[in-house]
Amino acid sequence: MNRYFKEVLDTHELIRAWLGNAETPVETCDDLLSRFSQDFSMVPPSGVFFDFNALNRFFRAQLGARAGLTIEIVDLQIIAESERGATVTYTERQIIPGQNTTQRFATAVFDISPDGRVMWRHLHETFYSA
Repeated sequence: MNRYFKEVLDTHELIRAWLGNAETPVETCDDLLSRFSQDFSMVPPSGVFFDFNALNRFFRAQLGARAGLTIEIVDLQIIAESERGATVTYTERQIIPGQNTTQRFATAVFDISPDGRVMWRHLHETFYSA
């Protein structure tokens, strides 16, 4: 599997575990946040800009906040790729029992760290209906 696709899937599994289960160990959040560059930026569907510090505060405050959450990632595509990173698009569906399913289109920019790890550099998400 393409390493950028694997990173998207692995990261969303950590997000699902952290947000969906209040019993998840704190190390899961540490692992999750270690995947994001200190220079990370994000525009979520709300339009409110996040940097790494805002992302850190958000996740630390959200343990179990979406009980029973499942996340489906589909339609992964490479837009551009080089030796320094890649830009990937995908569709993310979030399902929470008793609530409407949300669907968002995401564009993620990845950098390769000096030690060879894939790092989230930027993420832009937009809600849409199927």
